[in-house]
Amino acid sequence: MATLTIPPTGTVTFTVIAVPRSEGGRKTLFRLMRLQASTRRILTKLQHLRLTTLNEDTNRGGRIWINRATCSRVAFIEAGKSFTIAMTPQIMKDVESVSEYLKVA
Repeated sequence: MATLTIPPTGTVTFTVIAVPRSEGGRKTLFRLMRLQASTRRILTKLQHLRLTTLNEDTNRGGRIWINRATCSRVAFIEAGKSFTIAMTPQIMKDVESVSEYLKVA
């Protein structure tokens, strides 16, 4: 496993070298990519849109039933893709678990 030299706090830019082969690695990398500030901003706006207009309220058996719209995917795992996140000690283990697929830019 490759070791990255990253500070426990601060802003770090990562570049994806390769897509993880395991499902757990892909999910972890996807979660890390969603921590980017611009991605979080887009997800927050889309969440508000789903809550206000896209979720459908229907009457089902005399009660209100909500058909929820699925969450949008705005982060995609591809080789060569870069993302910038604010490092915290809480996500350090996640970064270390997928460090062989990442390069500090």
